[in-house]
Amino acid sequence: MSLGLPGLHHLPDKLHQAAQHNYQGIELFFSDLEHLATTSFSGDLVAAAHSVHRLCHSLNLSIICLQPFLFYEGLLDRTEHSRLLSQKLPQWFQLAHILHTDLIQIPSNFLPVDPGTGHPRTTGDRSLIVSDLQRIADLGLQQSPPIRFVYEALAWANHIDTWEECYAVVLAVDRPNFGICLDSFNLAARVYADPTTVSGKTPDADAALSASLARLRKTVDPKRVFYVQIVDGERLQAPLTEDHPFHVPCQPARMSWSRNARLFAFEEDRGGYLPVVEVARSFFDIGFDGWVSLELFSRTLADPDKDTPRVHARRGYESWRKLVAALDLNTSEKLVSVPELESKSALSVQHRL
Repeated sequence: MSLGLPGLHHLPDKLHQAAQHNYQGIELFFSDLEHLATTSFSGDLVAAAHSVHRLCHSLNLSIICLQPFLFYEGLLDRTEHSRLLSQKLPQWFQLAHILHTDLIQIPSNFLPVDPGTGHPRTTGDRSLIVSDLQRIADLGLQQSPPIRFVYEALAWANHIDTWEECYAVVLAVDRPNFGICLDSFNLAARVYADPTTVSGKTPDADAALSASLARLRKTVDPKRVFYVQIVDGERLQAPLTEDHPFHVPCQPARMSWSRNARLFAFEEDRGGYLPVVEVARSFFDIGFDGWVSLELFSRTLADPDKDTPRVHARRGYESWRKLVAALDLNTSEKLVSVPELESKSALSVQHRL
C-alpha cells in the first residue's frame, strides 16, 4: 500500500505508520530512499540506507525488496545495457546488503520510444530478453549472500505484459534466484479491464480472465513465486481518452490509470470493480506461501495532509482483514510497508498457509 509521496510525506513517518498499523515488513522503492538521501544525508544513498535499516529494525519491519530496477531487459542500446550492469547494479547490490534484503524487483520493460527519432528502444526478441535476465541473475548468485530477482509483468509493458509471458521468461531464465511476482492489478488490467471503454472492461473480460486463472492454477509452480501483490482498480466515470484528466501524451492508458486510480480490495464504495478475490484465490490455490503486498498507486497519495500516510495504512490493513475473511486464510498476519515507484509506498503482508 502506498503511504504518500516523497517530498510531501517523509519516509520515516510512513514507516512509523506502517508499524503502528501492524505491518511487519516493507518493499522499499528506490525513489523513497533517494529522496531521503537528498533531504537528510546530503545525497548519500549509503548513509540513507543504513538509516532506513536501523529504523526498520527498531520498528520490527523487514525489508523484503528493493525496487524497481527499471528499463533493463531487451534494450536495443547495448552500451546502456552494459552501463546498467557495470554501474547501476553494483550500487543496488551494495544497498540491498545494507538494507538486509536479498530481493530486487525488475518490472517488465516499458521504456517509451526515442523522443527524438520515434524509434523503439526495446526489442521483443525473447532470446535477448532471457539472456539479459540470465546475466543479471548470475551476477546476483555471485553476491555474498546471493541476491534474488523477481520479475513482474506490467499490463502496459512493451513486450512482456501478461503473467503467462512473464512466467515463460522465468522458466527460460532457469535460475534458482529468479522468480515471478503475481499482481492482481496487472493481471486483471490486461485481460479483464480496459479504462478506455465506457464499461471499463474488455469485450470478453469474464471469459478471458477465467481462462487465464485456470492456466495459472494448472501451470505455476509456487516455488517460482517470490511474492504477490493484491489491489483493485477504480472504474472511471468516463473513458480514459485524450480529453480525460488522467491522460498523459505518449503514455499507455493502462499506465495512466494505474498511476492514478488503484484501490485496495473491498473498496467498491470508491469505485473498485476488478475481480480481486477471484484472482487472489487463484494465487493461494497453487499453494503460494509468502509475502503479500497491497501495492497502491493513487492520486490520493498526492494529498499534502500530514494524515495521508495514516489514512492509507488504515485502509490497507482493513482491506487485508477482509481478504483473510473472504478467502478463509490461515495467516500469521505479518504485514509489510513498501515505498514505491515515483515515491509511492506499498504495504505488504506475509501470508502463511
